[in-house]
Amino acid sequence: MGQLAFIGLGLGGDPDLSPRAREHLRRCGAIFSESYTSLLMPGSLERLAEALGRPIVTLSRDQVESEEPVLEALALHSRVGFLCAGDPFAATTHVALRLASEKAGHSWIYFPGASVLTAAPSFLGLQHYRFGRTVSLPFPSPSFAPRSPLEGIAQNRRQDLHTLVLLDLRPEEGRFMTANEAFRILADRDTGSPDPILPADLGIAVVARVGTDTAQAWYGPWRQLEKVDFGPPLHCLVVPARTLHFEEKAALERPRLAESAGPV
Repeated sequence: MGQLAFIGLGLGGDPDLSPRAREHLRRCGAIFSESYTSLLMPGSLERLAEALGRPIVTLSRDQVESEEPVLEALALHSRVGFLCAGDPFAATTHVALRLASEKAGHSWIYFPGASVLTAAPSFLGLQHYRFGRTVSLPFPSPSFAPRSPLEGIAQNRRQDLHTLVLLDLRPEEGRFMTANEAFRILADRDTGSPDPILPADLGIAVVARVGTDTAQAWYGPWRQLEKVDFGPPLHCLVVPARTLHFEEKAALERPRLAESAGPV
């Protein structure tokens, strides 16, 4: 039986890979990666493959969800590596793959990586234990425009909790939802509500490229931020709770941030 190593590349790509994880990869007979849950720094996998002296096979979402390529490799090799951006088990498909490998009689090992789930709150200076359920905002289509992301924000705010809003990405199409698009989508869903969930003066934070050398954040009324150029992806939003701890307030409302809606 083989061992499947779930290895997180963190938010900065191959430079953030731990020495322990890198050494384990050198002993793997096959290495896979996926690129549909997040976006790696350009060249990360190519540099890593060159350093390891072996290919890294990138799997599509369908291939990961089918589990077949990984299970077939485990039947041939004593060690198989599975790489992903962020932290492996922040994605439910990766947990499903872990369960499938166990069911097939294989073992697994876990190398955690930094995740946007904790990095975005930390970058803003918000307290992690005050976050409610994370919300994912999908690209809309004529037949698919769920209001559930907006309802998730509303539910968290009723409980006086912050909300992390993750924005849709489709790397195979070169599409990455921007914060500006997210504001428009949420505004469209909120239109006509007698009691708007996102009033125009509501302060919302935008975090861009967290974990990289070009990470930036903005905070201010979202109707003003809607016009800001936040630069390249990835972006996410944070909708603060109704009340803020005094340290959270100080972290969010620094003069150069609050007055000009400029970057941190």
